[in-house]
This record gives sequence, C-alpha cells and structure tokens, in this order.
Amino acid sequence: MFRRDVKNIDELINMFLRQEGYETPLLQKRLVDSWDRVTGAVVARYTGEKFIKNQTLFVKITNPALRQDLSMMRSQLVRRLNEAVGSQVIVDIRLY
Repeated sequence: MFRRDVKNIDELINMFLRQEGYETPLLQKRLVDSWDRVTGAVVARYTGEKFIKNQTLFVKITNPALRQDLSMMRSQLVRRLNEAVGSQVIVDIRLY
C-alpha cells in the first residue's frame, strides 16, 4: 500500500503561482484593485491612476485638500491595504 500526498486545490494553485513567479504581480494587482474598497467611494471619485513600483504605491489624487489628508494617513493606509490582500505588498504610498 502506498501513501498519497493529497493537497487542496488552493495549495496547488498557490504553489504553482509562486514557482512560476506570478504570485507577486497578482498580489500587486489585487492591492491596486482594493484601493477603492479600502478608501471608500468619496476618495475613489478623486483618484486617478494607481501603480506599484519598488514596493511603493503611487496614487494620483485630483483634489489637493484630500491629497493632504490622505498623506497624513499613509501608514494606516499601507497597513489596511496590505491587510486587504493578506500579504505585505507595499511599504509606502506616494500621493501626487
């Protein structure tokens, strides 16, 4: 009798993504997509393009007053966005 190494499909998909190098881009995409949900509809209305470069999330905010308020909340936003994804994807946010 032999023993089978049975794994959950979720584990297999995560192993495949990690081995092929797709895990980080997927997590980055999920984090960028979660911006609107984490910050809310009002902030999302004034948000332009978003992208990640060198573990820093760059977000274009069209309202200067809102940009200033969000810049004071950067550490909270980093924590909440990383929690939304379930992994530490970013370490800083730059608002422009």
